[in-house]
Amino acid sequence: MVQGRRWNERDRYGNDTYLTDERWNHITEPINHPEMFAYEDQLRQTIRSGRRKQDALNPQKYRYVKAFDNLAEFNTHIVAIVLFRFTGDESGTLLPNNYIVIAYQKEIG
Repeated sequence: MVQGRRWNERDRYGNDTYLTDERWNHITEPINHPEMFAYEDQLRQTIRSGRRKQDALNPQKYRYVKAFDNLAEFNTHIVAIVLFRFTGDESGTLLPNNYIVIAYQKEIG
């Protein structure tokens, strides 16, 4: 695994996505979404099998959503925002570089 990457998951559409330590620390900071600290496994499940929707204004941005029964407070879903980008290898070949930007819990009725 690449240094700084916390984990990789493949979504149900065959896209590999990763979470970095830096993003996880940002997500779980007290001023952001500290309730996510105990729900990292559910975040992974959201990437693996959640519904995905492309952002209308930024086609590189996708929102993954999955319902869970046991989230904090009255929340019903985990939402993850993933950016789909590309990076080049040593030979100049473009490779997918899809990463989680933010994740949070939300009540969706």
